[in-house]
Amino acid sequence: MTDLSSFSLEGKTIVVTGANTGIGQGIAVSVSRAGGSVVGVGRSDMSETARMVETTGGKFTQVPCDLSDVDQAIRVVEEIWQELGAIDGLVNNAGIIRRADALDFSLEDWDEVMDVNLRSVFFMSQALAKNIVAQGRRGKIVNIASMLSFQGGIRVASYTASKSGLVGITRLLACEWAAKGINVNAIAPGYIVSANTQALRSDPERNEAILSRIPAGRWGDPHDIGDAAVFLLAKASHYMHGAVIPVDGGWLAR
Repeated sequence: MTDLSSFSLEGKTIVVTGANTGIGQGIAVSVSRAGGSVVGVGRSDMSETARMVETTGGKFTQVPCDLSDVDQAIRVVEEIWQELGAIDGLVNNAGIIRRADALDFSLEDWDEVMDVNLRSVFFMSQALAKNIVAQGRRGKIVNIASMLSFQGGIRVASYTASKSGLVGITRLLACEWAAKGINVNAIAPGYIVSANTQALRSDPERNEAILSRIPAGRWGDPHDIGDAAVFLLAKASHYMHGAVIPVDGGWLAR
């Protein structure tokens, strides 16, 4: 019989930001199916995700936090560690997007996206790493990047900048923390069914253009990302540091 214990998250506590819907919800359910306990962090209601996790026999704890406020983001890591025990993995999934032509893009839309997509990610990761290093533990950090970490896109200036920056931060932290027992990697989702892609899927022309370029011929499912995240959170990926894994139906290969 094949030993799949290296892919198990049994006994692990995994924090997933933005687990209320879409990719974050898919990650939470996949983590639970792999045996992990999930702590969902964000400002939106996650009761639907909690029910989905519980149907797998898993445990889901919701912790409210406005991730646009970096002080709250740092504090929530400390609170979880103290109240729920050591954190074994952090999935930085929460993200927002603002659409406007570059000529018209506002400072507010720039700052809001950068605060959630990049600033809070770095400082939550830092807060977790400090606890892991202080206690001599291992830990896993998985950042959710994007196809726009590699491509420019259109009308999403701050989103493209934040996701490009996220790949850079992933690699930097991997270089600094690999020897400390912390794996930092990223997943670059392709076009996934989520709230962030609703506008694209609702536009017949854009939807058809996107589907025609995906070799798999379909939009991705949140669980496609969730299962990849489980691999990066599990023992099986212990020798992976600074990797960015596209889960895109072949988009980048086209």
